[in-house]
Amino acid sequence: MNKTIRKIAYLGPPGTYSEQAAKHWNDVDELLPVESIPAVAKSVEEGESCQGVVPIENSIEGGVTFTLDLLIHDSTLSICGEVIVPINHYLMAQKEIDLESITTVFSHPQSLGQCRQFLLNNIPRATLMASLSNAKAVEEMLDSTPNSAAISSERSANLYGATILKKNVEDNPYNETRFVILSHEDHEITSNDKTSLCFEFDGDGPGILSESLAEFAARNINLAKIESRPNKRRLGRYIFLVDIDGHRKTPKIKQALESLQKKVSMLKIFGSYPKSEM
Repeated sequence: MNKTIRKIAYLGPPGTYSEQAAKHWNDVDELLPVESIPAVAKSVEEGESCQGVVPIENSIEGGVTFTLDLLIHDSTLSICGEVIVPINHYLMAQKEIDLESITTVFSHPQSLGQCRQFLLNNIPRATLMASLSNAKAVEEMLDSTPNSAAISSERSANLYGATILKKNVEDNPYNETRFVILSHEDHEITSNDKTSLCFEFDGDGPGILSESLAEFAARNINLAKIESRPNKRRLGRYIFLVDIDGHRKTPKIKQALESLQKKVSMLKIFGSYPKSEM
């Protein structure tokens, strides 16, 4: 009997940090590179893949808006896991060239932001070109003029035959990206879980947010992260994204979420899942 081939979708092409995260998460099943973050979700939703790996947060640049907006507005998938990947950026070109001669630098917008000071100090006159992924940036650089460069991973340079000009060009040596794994269901309870969710209010008023978050504090639930995104309907209105310690099925988390539901106009639970060991 043939074993059913399972696929894990990730933001491709091969050589991205998403591929690295996918390999760390699952080194058994087949990896499927797709062209965008929404395409990762679509692959899982339509059954082409069993899971999908997407970046959600960087230690320097913060939340990945494509993924956050996908989870809030456009997908019913759940988060079933997370992987944290150390990020080491490499500057590369078609061949060995002086940094002063570089006129264009291709990379993903998050990576350009993570290397902002390096670029200002070393290639201040270069035009920065946003790519869909770091690996795609290498392909675009190789198809461009000889004075073009790309910022990507060492694996991308080796995979596509680019020449590394300088390694570790990220501004912060403690650069890390958190990836989440999307599936049709979240994870069962373990001994070390977190829950991700979002909520918003119909109106505004003094203490409305703090009173809602007090539902967690009153039950001794740690608030691991909070950030906001525009609700896309009205200027000045926001959706709040929260990570808390614990699984949504445990009694105190369940009680807190039920109480929170009564104070907000929308509550969406992205999922509960084990914290990354990295």
